[in-house]
Amino acid sequence: MILFVLVVLTPVYVLFVTSFKGAGDASPARAWNLPEVWILDNWIGAWNALAPSIGRSFMIVIPSAIISAFLGSLNGYVLSLWRFRGANLVFTLILFGMFIPYQAVMIPLLELMLGAGVPSGVPSLILLHIIYGIPITTLIFRNYYQTVPTELIEAGRVDGAGMLRTYWSIILPISLPSFVVVLIWQFTNAWNDFLFAVFFSSSQNGPVTLALNNLANGALLQDYGISMAGALLASLPPLVVYILLGKYFVGGLMAGSVKG
Repeated sequence: MILFVLVVLTPVYVLFVTSFKGAGDASPARAWNLPEVWILDNWIGAWNALAPSIGRSFMIVIPSAIISAFLGSLNGYVLSLWRFRGANLVFTLILFGMFIPYQAVMIPLLELMLGAGVPSGVPSLILLHIIYGIPITTLIFRNYYQTVPTELIEAGRVDGAGMLRTYWSIILPISLPSFVVVLIWQFTNAWNDFLFAVFFSSSQNGPVTLALNNLANGALLQDYGISMAGALLASLPPLVVYILLGKYFVGGLMAGSVKG
């Protein structure tokens, strides 16, 4: 395990030490060396370049994660505890969206968004991440709700609770483990997305992944120090989320892994 950890952390070491090197010190030949002089200019430059796009990324991932999680919770509840004729077929069709490569539908999706008049940038990316997040959120919540005893639902019906009241008063309060899993999953996926950002935004209204690519000049990488500092800055939010909520993420996954 220690060996695997070292292998994983090796690129992080190169990123970290290079982010503190000056222009003459940061080069592929000296990638493993510590900086001759530790400087903060790269971090300051990276922050100035990425700060607006980091703010837009938060504007995208927070509502998209919350809304897709709530919609997935409703779908999972109806498909597992308030079943109807054809529920399995509906669930299969929802899951089918997980297996279609984004690249295969990007052109028609772009034409659809343009035809619908959805503004590019933050509004388009929020809508797309909500829609494409529904299949996985539905799957996670459905698996979790199948472990809920049916006696709870029957007791709610006896007390006169309908479908929505049962969900709001009985199901939603016990859904915290799955909400943690889904929110972390959706936050990370939306934050790290680059494909949607390229097609549906620009450097002026796009997320941090697009700005980071522009900062690194694509394949023509010249300023290694500021690019490495930018990469670390862009990776901090999902890293902090996993550090703070990692144990709840694993617990939430395991909560829906067995039935009974």
